Amino acid sequence: MTGKAEAVSHGAATIVNAIATGKGAAVGVDLWTRARVQLTDKPRVIESNIMSDPTEDTVLIEKTVGKVLEYFSLEGKFGAKVETWSNIPIARGLKSSSVAGNAIALATVSALNKSLDDLTILNLGVDGAVEAKVTITGAFDDACASYFGGVVVTDNMKRRIVERFEIAEELAVLFYVPAKKVYTSGSNVQRMKGVASLVKIAHEEAVKGNFWSALTLNGLIYSSALGYTPSIAVDALMAGALAAGLSGTGPAVTAIVPEEKIDSVKDAWQTYEGDILQTRVNHEKAKVVG
Repeated sequence: MTGKAEAVSHGAATIVNAIATGKGAAVGVDLWTRARVQLTDKPRVIESNIMSDPTEDTVLIEKTVGKVLEYFSLEGKFGAKVETWSNIPIARGLKSSSVAGNAIALATVSALNKSLDDLTILNLGVDGAVEAKVTITGAFDDACASYFGGVVVTDNMKRRIVERFEIAEELAVLFYVPAKKVYTSGSNVQRMKGVASLVKIAHEEAVKGNFWSALTLNGLIYSSALGYTPSIAVDALMAGALAAGLSGTGPAVTAIVPEEKIDSVKDAWQTYEGDILQTRVNHEKAKVVG
């Protein structure tokens, strides 16, 4: 058995978290996860390893590879050995699961020497994430921003892209990343649904193309609902960020920053314990790389 492939998908950051309303928005960022899939002749046996964080549960890998094999009715013929590695911190609200799902699904399809359209591949990754219970809504918005890049506004319940936008200007993306992990599956859904009417306004702004205002508004709403301090985002705004707010269900905070304000925002965040991650808005699509 020689079926082998490697794929890469880039990162994403929340513009509107879909948990409250079922509708979301996200922006692609220039972080990445790679997945290498080697098919084996051991049906239903998925050997997996997260090289960049070996202590993490590998259930997402197994479920996603399983979904692809099931799609082609090959689960009784093949198993797989899978390795992933990434520069995205896990369980901080930085879309690590969505990005991994894209890379794993894409690599598995390629290892089988098959071809599928982008949305089918993306949805197989979303299905794997739902079955692995690493997401509440399926995170279709995050998966789309990761897979296609740019800004994507979605209806997660219908798995439909509502709007897509490309960002013309060169913008930095800064993440404030606390050391503590917070898993989406453990978040208080009832509290988030309690602010649905406000999140709906943020989503409407994103649809209109006011996505940076939507990001800030969404971050303030979810920070309040989940008990995070909004001061980290507000400090970034005061230092010149175009937008800032909680990413996902936290604890990371995203700031969209013009080049000339990068140092000012970093200085504003130096008073908080945690790491600062600097990247850019990404427009590159997920792809097979080997």
